[in-house]
Amino acid sequence: MSQFPEVSGPAAPAVHRKSATSHGFYPPAPNPLSPVVSLMRLIWQGDGDLLSLLPREAYAMPIGPLGYSRRQIVIVNDPRLFRPILADTDERFPKSDLMVDALRPLVGNSIFVSGGADWQRQRRMIDPAFTHMRIQDAFGAMQAGVDAFEQVLLDRAQRNESFPLDVAMSHLTADIICRTVFSTSLEGEISRRVFEAFTRFESSIAQVRWKTLIFDPAWTQVPPTADVLAACNEIRTCLGSLLDTHFQPRETPWNDIASEMIAAVDPVDGVGFTRDELLDQLGVMFLAGHETTASALTWAFYIISQHPEVARRIRQEVQEVCGSDTPRFEHIRGLTYTRNVFRETLRLYPPITFLPRVSAENTSIDGYKIKRGAMVMISPWTIHRNPAYWPDPHRFDPDRFDPAQESNQVAGAYLPFGLGPRVCVGAAFAATEASLILARLCTRFDFETSTESRIRPIARMTTRPNQQINARARVHHVHQ
Repeated sequence: MSQFPEVSGPAAPAVHRKSATSHGFYPPAPNPLSPVVSLMRLIWQGDGDLLSLLPREAYAMPIGPLGYSRRQIVIVNDPRLFRPILADTDERFPKSDLMVDALRPLVGNSIFVSGGADWQRQRRMIDPAFTHMRIQDAFGAMQAGVDAFEQVLLDRAQRNESFPLDVAMSHLTADIICRTVFSTSLEGEISRRVFEAFTRFESSIAQVRWKTLIFDPAWTQVPPTADVLAACNEIRTCLGSLLDTHFQPRETPWNDIASEMIAAVDPVDGVGFTRDELLDQLGVMFLAGHETTASALTWAFYIISQHPEVARRIRQEVQEVCGSDTPRFEHIRGLTYTRNVFRETLRLYPPITFLPRVSAENTSIDGYKIKRGAMVMISPWTIHRNPAYWPDPHRFDPDRFDPAQESNQVAGAYLPFGLGPRVCVGAAFAATEASLILARLCTRFDFETSTESRIRPIARMTTRPNQQINARARVHHVHQ
């Protein structure tokens, strides 16, 4: 049996410590307990938060059992062990049946849930839509979305009006997705219906249904609820209406992601996507393209509101790189600290908390026996907070991603967008979008947040605050 890296230091943060100390800034994190107490807390809270299920040991052990359940659940934290699982091409560890069943009414057999030859074909066809050149083409639409949002924030600032931070970030990123995918803003009626239906979908479903996960045997079928089906039907109907505009004759050809997807053909057989397949893939783009980025931006602006030094450094960098200009595409590469704020936020609050796989056969991982049907949990949340891989792992420190320090990072220990061949196709798009949003909004506004009680992260579809964060934006005045 191979040797694992030696783990030293505490396995988890003391969550009740002060958020800011002389040693750094520690944003909210759960208080991990023993496996039995963790399970009891999850049942008592009743909110489906799987972060509450993670025991203290889950933050440090290379591989081992995750709590108590009828179905074997194994968490794998060591990159040497989980990288072959994420790179699996033999379908020995396909995607979780619970996740696939939950998302299928919305995204069908899309790239997010498919496997084998289907996934390989879809990836070959989708990759060109997210090249560097395509992102550069989409940058103007990103800017237009931020322009519109800046005006909304300015109006709210002038009225001293508070707003829910997570809803605002979801609206902003959904608007950008509408503009980049379909060349239309979120203000259109159909786009608004898509956004509202996504909101209903996300409130009705969790990435992993914890009761089934803990109490039912493997491959238990859980039919979608009427609310989920209704929301999915509304989303697909609306996306179909937006898609169909791109099939109609037009003097000026469309230049957006939808048009790129319509034109895509498999280089192997020359066959393109059917209309239903296009709806599957576009459903993924809306789900992943706005909800995951919105989750990370919610935490980023909450941290900035609590730690103003971050905003000060972003403003300084924007001034040095952009001067008096509004950030352009060619500036983004130079916004190193701004991008690192996003990367560090993704480390502490990865939008996708778990990358669940299922063992298709009796097997073993580095000598640890895995039963057929076992849930194999690869958790960016615990990997990103493992003290064996990250010094002082619960501290917010964007400088840990400075190019001079990146050589100290453990290969494979940072995976907010997944790892290996199935890494998220939109990772570069999200990084560009988030860097632009942080640069623009921090330059223009100061952010304040308030809540009635302690904020803590919870894991449902994405990693979100357990309660609404009320925010205010105030126009930033430069002191001479």
